[in-house]
Amino acid sequence: MSGDVDPPQDTRLGEFELIERFFSRVPRPDRPDVLLGVGDDAALISVPPNTDLVAAVDTLVAGRHFPHDCAPRSIGHRALAVNLSDIAAMGATPAWATLALTLPSAAAAWLEGFAAGLMELADAHGVSLVGGDTTAGPLTISVQILGHVAAGTALRRSGARAGDWLAVTGTLGDSGAALALATGRLATQDVAAAAAVMQRFDYPSPRVQFGAAARGLASAAMDVSDGLVGDLPKLAAASGLAAEVDVDCLPLSAALQTLVPLQQARQWALAAGDDYELLLAVPPQHWLALCDAARRLDLNLTRIGELCPGNGVRWTKSGAAFAAPAHGYDHFH
Repeated sequence: MSGDVDPPQDTRLGEFELIERFFSRVPRPDRPDVLLGVGDDAALISVPPNTDLVAAVDTLVAGRHFPHDCAPRSIGHRALAVNLSDIAAMGATPAWATLALTLPSAAAAWLEGFAAGLMELADAHGVSLVGGDTTAGPLTISVQILGHVAAGTALRRSGARAGDWLAVTGTLGDSGAALALATGRLATQDVAAAAAVMQRFDYPSPRVQFGAAARGLASAAMDVSDGLVGDLPKLAAASGLAAEVDVDCLPLSAALQTLVPLQQARQWALAAGDDYELLLAVPPQHWLALCDAARRLDLNLTRIGELCPGNGVRWTKSGAAFAAPAHGYDHFH
C-alpha cells in the first residue's frame, strides 16, 4: 500500500464475488458446531452443553488503530488478534467470528492480503468465520468473536482479593516504540531492534492458551490494550481494591531498551497501549503453578505488584512514589 488509506482500485469485484472469493470456505472439519455459516442471512451455531457463551467485539479504523500504510495482512491479523486477546482474558476457548468490513473499494490484491492475515490466525486458534457484512466507505473493520467456557469458570476483572499478586505476560511498551517509528517520532539505525518492535505491533500474539491455563489459578484477569495505567485501575476498581505497582519490575524487551532510554521505555510500557498482554491477579499460593503454565508455553510471566484494601493505584520506584502518566490510551481524550 502507499501512504493513501484507500486500497488500490479494482472495480471488477462486486460485493458477493468479494465474499465468495475471500471469505467463504469449506466448513472446518473440527467445527461441526457450525450448522450454517457464511452465505445465509445469519449463522446457526450449536453451543457446547454446560458452557457459558463468551462474546467480544472490536472495531479498527484506518489512521486511528493502524497507520495508513499498514500491510493488509497485518490489518487482517490485528482485527482478529485484538478480539482473541479479550477471549484470552476470560480464560475462554475461541470458536466463531463474524466480520463487518467497510472498504473504500473492492481491491483484489488488498483483500487477498487482508484475508490471508485474518484466516491464518483464525486457523491457528480453531476459529470459523461464520458470517458478516461488507459495505463501501472509509476503511473500517469490525470483528465479533464468540467462544465458550465451562459454566461458571470464566475469569473476570472482579474476582481479586486483597493480598493477590499482580502479574503481566510478555513485555510491555513495544507497540509504543513501533508507532513512534511508523510516524517518524523515533529514528534508529538498529534495524533488528526496529523490526522486533514492529513485529509486535503488526502481528500481536493473543495469549489464548495461557488464559485458559490461568482459569482456576488466577483470581481476576483482563487484557492490556489501553496501557497499564489505563487498564489496571479498571481491574482494581472492579474488585473493590487498591493496587501497588513497582515500575522497576515492568517487563521490557531488549529491543525496546536498545531503541530508547529506560525512562521512555517505562513511559510506553505504562501508557502506550496496544500490547495485548494479560494482566492477572494471582493468589500467592497459586503463583508457582501459574509460572509453570507460562513456562510450558515459553511465555514470560512477571510479578509487578499486589492488590490491597483501599482504592486507586500507587506507583513506586525504588520504594518511593513514582509519577506515572495520567492516563492510558483513550479514543476521546
